[in-house]
Amino acid sequence: MIAWMNWTPSVVIFFSVIAAILAVMTVFEIVSPCTERKGFLPIETTRGDRLFIGLLSAAYIHLTFLAVSDISLWVALGVSVLWLMILLRWG
Repeated sequence: MIAWMNWTPSVVIFFSVIAAILAVMTVFEIVSPCTERKGFLPIETTRGDRLFIGLLSAAYIHLTFLAVSDISLWVALGVSVLWLMILLRWG
């Protein structure tokens, strides 16, 4: 099914998780619409805004780990997930 794109299983898992997060956030938004709020970020944001900022910053966290260290990317994943949870809760 995925052989035509030559994807590895980890890439499939990565994009599947992103799609699942987007689906859950969509259902959550339909069930419980949110309003903009101001947290520690310098702008008023919605849940979707904070999710986008979190995913974008996770990419930069991973790139930084790749550029400046030989530490496993599992550590970068842990840092990214922690950052996303903090951002979604208090951002």
